[in-house]
Amino acid sequence: MTTGLPPTRVLHLCAGNLYGGVERIVSECAADRGLCPEMSPTFAVCFEGRLSEEIDASGAPCARLGAARLSRPWTVVRARRRLATLLDGMDAQPIVVVCHSSWIYALAAPVVRKAGATLVLWLHNTVSGGSWPEWWARRTRPDRIIANSRFTGESVSALYAGASHAVLYAPVHTDASGADRSTLRTFLGADPLTPVILVASRFEACKGHRALLAAVAQIAEPWQLWIAGKAQRPSEDAYEQDLRRYAKALGVEERVRFIGERRDVAACMRAADIFCQPNITPESFGLTFVEALYAGIPVVTTALGGAMEILTGACGVLVPPGDERALVAGLRYLVADRDARLRLGAAGPVRAHELCDPRRQLAALAALVSGSNGPRVPA
Repeated sequence: MTTGLPPTRVLHLCAGNLYGGVERIVSECAADRGLCPEMSPTFAVCFEGRLSEEIDASGAPCARLGAARLSRPWTVVRARRRLATLLDGMDAQPIVVVCHSSWIYALAAPVVRKAGATLVLWLHNTVSGGSWPEWWARRTRPDRIIANSRFTGESVSALYAGASHAVLYAPVHTDASGADRSTLRTFLGADPLTPVILVASRFEACKGHRALLAAVAQIAEPWQLWIAGKAQRPSEDAYEQDLRRYAKALGVEERVRFIGERRDVAACMRAADIFCQPNITPESFGLTFVEALYAGIPVVTTALGGAMEILTGACGVLVPPGDERALVAGLRYLVADRDARLRLGAAGPVRAHELCDPRRQLAALAALVSGSNGPRVPA
């Protein structure tokens, strides 16, 4: 339903040097922009990479501000000048600038404030106020703050004392593209009957890969584990190599496949039977959990952070933090019981749509950034 008013001109800003949940959301805002006539979005990134490629592929305008690092002030000055030029050339008023991290917010906020545009900070991770980007970010108070979950929202006061915020779950669509289930399973070496467990995430210890390997090693029933992801930094590469050695030490390397970076994660989820990411620390939301629910497979994860806002006993299994026995039991239950997998999986798409339907969530974003719904941050 449209309001009859001209669409709000929104500029989304993101660093773009890595690719994870934040970048996935920005890409979603570009790909599904046609679902929300109330907004006219454009995009800008500092670094070329997968995110800029996806935005370009969507047909949405995407400016480049140039590689910038807060530790190299001249690169920040250059990026700010390019942003000022970009804002000056946008002929629609009012303009709303949405910053998708405290890092890009620290870089952009003074320029946006000087240009007279509405300044929005969309927090996709909890904040403590202690990092250098957050220290710089707190020097300019935003007009509006959006948190990607109630869990993230609880940390807002650490950055802006007394600030109000709105909670908005990310827009996520169901993706039916890619190879069909049987074709992909054959390609990745899984037979039709062996349950496949999938984890798809950045190679970071907090995602719980080691806990997952230790758990599946204790399950006697047939299973195969797919570990999807690509190391994006030297530390992640070292972690991946450690996981490979750990799988070998556990004697399960023949049942564990490292399937690399996948641009068809949704297809991999449809080809799998269980999604498991036993986080060691809280996830601010958990985009991959929503994608797994859309794919119709049950989710096993730790009862921490945003996961507790996504999953219910009808579509997944939440295990206590650090409880290896509970993790093993939850996985064994689903590995051994096909009917349970199908029952929990069938409830997933309904739950995912309930939380993250892109048409509804983009409309809610339009209302929030335009100020027609949601709080402004007190001065």
